[in-house]
Amino acid sequence: MIKYIYADALDAFPTLQQGMFKDRATQFKERLNWDVTVNCDGFETDSYDAMNPLYVIYELADGTHGGSMRILPTTGETMVNDHFTHLTDGVAVSSPLIWECTRFVVSPNAGDEAKQVAAALMLAGVELGIQFGLDSSIGVFDARMVHIYRRVGWAPEILGTSGEGKSAVSAGLWPIDYDAKMDICNKTGFDPALPEKWFNDSFPVTVNDGVMVA
Repeated sequence: MIKYIYADALDAFPTLQQGMFKDRATQFKERLNWDVTVNCDGFETDSYDAMNPLYVIYELADGTHGGSMRILPTTGETMVNDHFTHLTDGVAVSSPLIWECTRFVVSPNAGDEAKQVAAALMLAGVELGIQFGLDSSIGVFDARMVHIYRRVGWAPEILGTSGEGKSAVSAGLWPIDYDAKMDICNKTGFDPALPEKWFNDSFPVTVNDGVMVA
């Protein structure tokens, strides 16, 4: 299942928290050999994790981390604006309607569920955007992700690419709307009602004296 968790609430979910940062280290440091920082606990974190981002986390049946991604509004500091404007023709992308997605990871522990985890995370990203009134998501990705986006049915508009072949890195803009949600559901077999349940379970609304309170 999917959980949406802000960074300042992560301590309440220690198993997911530890699994996420360790799986990020495995993927980005060990597998991809990116220039990232891993601390003495084996966690991969950076300065953006200190900005109270929203994490979209897939929880496996045993309660452990299955995959995740990190969301930040482009009206603040983002990786694409701080480090990758060479992929956007030097233009900083800043809009209340566009949020950045980074650190997309599927845990090695996901096993046969890996494809489902990847699809669920993308579907959850679209649902989040719909619920928050966004129109796009921006992110930077490597060549290995291209076939995954196509398979799930949510391919981005490419803003710019550096490098070739497996070494290529691109910036992309993904549409967020009902059509995108249905394209993913039709491609992956997810019930369209499920992502709305994920969102409502993470952001419950109660009624106090007739006033809705999140």
